Amino acid sequence: MQVTDQFADLQRLLRQNHPATVLTGAGISVSSGLPVYRNSEGNWVHSKPVEGPEFRAQSSVRQRYWCRSYFGWPLFSRAQPNSAHVDLAALEQQQQIATIITQNVDGLHQAAGSSEAIPLHGSLSEVICLSCGDISPRQALQLRLQQANPDFQSVEFAPAPDGDAQIANADIQKFKIVNCSHCDGILKPNVVFFGDNVPKERVQHCMDKLLQSKLLICIGTSLMVFSGYRFCRAAKENAIPIVVINNGVTRADDIATIKYNGELAAALSALRAL
Repeated sequence: MQVTDQFADLQRLLRQNHPATVLTGAGISVSSGLPVYRNSEGNWVHSKPVEGPEFRAQSSVRQRYWCRSYFGWPLFSRAQPNSAHVDLAALEQQQQIATIITQNVDGLHQAAGSSEAIPLHGSLSEVICLSCGDISPRQALQLRLQQANPDFQSVEFAPAPDGDAQIANADIQKFKIVNCSHCDGILKPNVVFFGDNVPKERVQHCMDKLLQSKLLICIGTSLMVFSGYRFCRAAKENAIPIVVINNGVTRADDIATIKYNGELAAALSALRAL
């Protein structure tokens, strides 16, 4: 099928089945300068991220996480929405889509103007205390970490997904982590780590939104993680057409009504041109 024909089919499906629910993943933020976890074959391209049970149980894991996050956060926090985020916000305003369920923790859909974006896995811009539940800005923690670690200012690192970093020339065991300023409890980014479950009420809220829509569009996600793939299964079970737009294979390729394998920006520009 020619690419132009695929765009015509994408447009037709949205025109006939709106409003749609959109499910997005890390691929949509690549043009904003944020790395992805997996390649086009769905395989890991970075080391597997920290898992929630390990983070809560081991101080060494928390030390490693916060050290790497200390260097990864500045680039992550400066990321800006790209044309794909802007096009989805425009489609929302045109009432072509009703809800965006995003697996991303970067807040770029909201920054682009999407008012109906649900952060399935939380937001990296917030930090939560595991003892008292206090939520505070991640940027405030960055300043506290900087004050606690004056010797960690000249370190070589490479950006990794979700504000992580690969560190080359630093002794992580010397990095000092800080605790909650209210109760001295353990601080954790306010996100769902690998190995943890998305809160049931959040999943149900997203599922309700999906079942109220007429189309599911999956963009920039391999759907290898069940927290996102579950919505494809629900759409299939409820006869809701599924569009997959991704530069590479996905877990839902065999159940998709239409699969577009290519650049996300071009496909979204075509949808916006309805």
